[in-house]
Amino acid sequence: MLLALAVVWGSSYLTAKTATDALPVLIVLFLRYAVGAVVCLVALGRSGPLTRDERRYGTLLGVTQAAVLVLETFGVAHTTAGNAGLIISLTIVLTPVLDRGRLPGRFFLAVGVCVAGVGLLVSGNGLRAPGAGDLLMLAAAVVRAGHVVLVGRVTAVRAVRPFPLTAVQTAVGAVLFLLPAAPGLPALARTGPVTWAELVYLALGCGLCAFLAQTWAVQRTSATRASLLLGTEPVWALLAGVCLGGERLTALAVLGAALIVTGTYWGQSVERAQRAPGAPAVPAPSPDHADTGVPQAR
Repeated sequence: MLLALAVVWGSSYLTAKTATDALPVLIVLFLRYAVGAVVCLVALGRSGPLTRDERRYGTLLGVTQAAVLVLETFGVAHTTAGNAGLIISLTIVLTPVLDRGRLPGRFFLAVGVCVAGVGLLVSGNGLRAPGAGDLLMLAAAVVRAGHVVLVGRVTAVRAVRPFPLTAVQTAVGAVLFLLPAAPGLPALARTGPVTWAELVYLALGCGLCAFLAQTWAVQRTSATRASLLLGTEPVWALLAGVCLGGERLTALAVLGAALIVTGTYWGQSVERAQRAPGAPAVPAPSPDHADTGVPQAR
């Protein structure tokens, strides 16, 4: 599920780039949430009333997810795609650090392979001196890592259901972007069907369904493994650009993609072995990770 999510999010870069050519960034961000929120309101009645935890933590996760998207979108707009792809890959390193788990050195070697792969992917465009966009992408990497860890901790010991939690996140994002986007909403009257199709894909495929899939999947794995699998996103972004956007695929890009996939699954195997029965002891989890006997939502 997380690997499929990486494919979808990888394709979102090309889709968002095309959509923002036709509409302002804030309009795209608002509609990405608003369309999903409408679908959630229609479907939420079958899930029963929201619990206190679903309202509380859905709001918190909605804010962090919106922060990731706004930082990424404006960051890409003010830097090169190469810089953005390389900096956002730091999420892979930051997640296990924020997750406060002790991992062996070979895990970070695998992370280094991933980062080297991203460097090769973007080397064709060259790297510029750090600017405002690069700093925004660095902030996005930190917030994204924190969001993944937060999803894991919130869903680990609380009986929250993935869909209601996702519905609250989506509604929060729509509310947050409504006022900033309001001045540009009249431009939607001149928006063509292709752009609307892109917006619906961003809202449902890359937004609602993706957030739901992430919540569901993180409940059944670790935040670190989730970050590793989502770390293949640059590969799928490259393939979308080549196959659908007409971008040129170089030999270095192929090598970089191979390194990212190799590093991702190497790191996954190291992290899985660390959590296996009989593995060396790790530090005691925080209270948020304590086993309270609460069944996981299905």
